[in-house]
Amino acid sequence: MKKNKLFFVILVVILLIATPLLISYLSGDKKIYHEAENDFQQVRQQLNSGISTSRQTIITETVAKINNAVVGINVTEIREIQNPFFSPFFDDPFFRQFFGDRSTRQKVSGLGSGFLISEDGYILTNDHVAGNATQIVVTMTDGKHYDAKIVGTDGTSDICLLKIEGENFPYLKLGNSSDILIAEWVIALGNPFGLFELNDKPTVTVGVVSALGMNLEPVQNRYYMNMIQTDAAINGGNSGGPLVNALGEVIGMNTLIFTAGGSQGNIGLGFAIPINKVKKIVDELKDLGSIKRDFYTGLKVQNIDDAIAKYFNLENTRGVIVTGVQKNSPAADAGIEVGDVIIQLDEFKINNQTTLSGLLQEFRTNQTVTLKVVRGSDTKNLKMKLEKIK
Repeated sequence: MKKNKLFFVILVVILLIATPLLISYLSGDKKIYHEAENDFQQVRQQLNSGISTSRQTIITETVAKINNAVVGINVTEIREIQNPFFSPFFDDPFFRQFFGDRSTRQKVSGLGSGFLISEDGYILTNDHVAGNATQIVVTMTDGKHYDAKIVGTDGTSDICLLKIEGENFPYLKLGNSSDILIAEWVIALGNPFGLFELNDKPTVTVGVVSALGMNLEPVQNRYYMNMIQTDAAINGGNSGGPLVNALGEVIGMNTLIFTAGGSQGNIGLGFAIPINKVKKIVDELKDLGSIKRDFYTGLKVQNIDDAIAKYFNLENTRGVIVTGVQKNSPAADAGIEVGDVIIQLDEFKINNQTTLSGLLQEFRTNQTVTLKVVRGSDTKNLKMKLEKIK
């Protein structure tokens, strides 16, 4: 109904202008004709402008504002490649002492995404994108290429900080991942499948925040805790790119996807590292070049199965049960005992050994954490200082 009314109004306006235009043309009055023609052109421009304006949204405005700070990253790594014919034998130290190392070193190329976080050229990406690179080339949206160096990298959190030389670079504002809303709009930008190389522009996908606080299984000793889940399409090559909210603030770094059936394509399950965690890592990488996690707990734990849950009269199998406590260790000083069930570390719930190991990586030497434990029919909060390994 509204569309029909709008069409009728436009038609009336056109007729009001076109009628004198036609009359003046037929009567030979060129002045009136040209005035009417100018009026007609102005109305047409206004109508076109209205159509263009109606297509603009906060998403399109945000992308136009931030896309210049997204970069494509090409890397070269040196990897040891084992001859498949020899590998079953020469992986064994016994055979290597007679025949030597039969592996070869080869250059391997890779690509990923990144984004500028300062006007003097600091760039964020994933460790699995650039952490082991011997050569890194960054491509900007203006087509310029820069050699980048690694300022610092952390395999455990999968965060890498790069630097290019220059000044007055466009950069993204880092937001606050603590106030993310589930179902709020988000935009993922990056270099999927190397498409950045075609026109020096990042690919844009849009979705919502699907879930928060996702603790995933580790991949190659990389721990992915408290991750942001989104259905914005993230594909191979998007790793290291920004996940931004509708205001253009970075709330996460695109890192992982879940796939199905061996496919590398997106199925609506993408994960980003929360930007608050990234900011903390970046500060440490700038200062030290690496992350120091040289603490220990003195704990031995195991997962809880149905039998253990039944024996200790637990409601479910979540958490871990303490099977050993080293003497004079942080765990012993905290008052943890064999048989305690650890169900929470600070504000994070513990599901199993993997969760506990991963969450401990979030902390640093000499920090104190609070462990919530179930002991018999009681629940206790015990404070444990993460002391340096002796």
